Parts: sequence; C-alpha cells; structure tokens
Amino acid sequence: MTVGKSTEPKWLTVDMVLGFHNEQLVMFGGGEGIRDPGLLESGMARAPNRHHYEPSATLFELAAAYGVGIVKNHPFVDGNKRTGLISMHVFLVMNGWNFDADQVDEFQTILRLAAGDLKEDELARWLEKNSRKA
Repeated sequence: MTVGKSTEPKWLTVDMVLGFHNEQLVMFGGGEGIRDPGLLESGMARAPNRHHYEPSATLFELAAAYGVGIVKNHPFVDGNKRTGLISMHVFLVMNGWNFDADQVDEFQTILRLAAGDLKEDELARWLEKNSRKA
C-alpha cells in the first residue's frame, strides 16, 4: 500500500520506542540504558525521511525503515532486535494493519537483519507478506 503525500502516516515517537524497550527488558531481561541517544534519534528519523523524500514508499517499507534504523543503529545497551521488531509491529497497527508472523519466523528474520543477511527491501516484503488490513 502506497502512502503518498496526501496521507501522512501515524509516526512512532522516541518516547514510544523507549517504552517498548523498557517493556521488553521487564518481560525478557537484559541490560538497561541507551548507548547513544543520537543513534536512536537517527534510527527513528529513517521512516519519516523516507516518506518525505520518497512519497511512494509503502507502509511496509516505512515499517522496515524503523526496524533497520533501530536494529542496525544499535542505540540500546540490550534489546535492540526486540525493540526494532515491536516498533515495526506497532507502526503497522497504528496505520491500520495487523502483523501476524510465526514467532520462529520473526526470530530468524530479525537475526538475519541484525547479521546483515537481510536487506531493507526484503524486510519490507516479509512484513507485507505477514500483514493483513485491520
């Protein structure tokens, strides 16, 4: 689904992502803290910037931009992959899509992304394949 200039997506905020991160640490454990706030902010800016410069980008491409920005920038001491995954999920839900991939598939996909074995466009296609309109 193309977003286009006339349809501004509902964006995640840094505070929301910090909340996701803290929730994941409470649920699953891990080291607390932000390694570099600038890396978080730059990772969070990827999706809105892509929308601004490429208005034909789909919601799935924008969600993938969030995931890549968080997972690859590695702004947190721990929980970057978990936070990137939940951020993509929530962004899609906020914009009218439900994401429903198998947990094993999610785990393998996010590990491939972190290892550099999955490109952003491949991540976007995976998100689209595993999403349905709410």
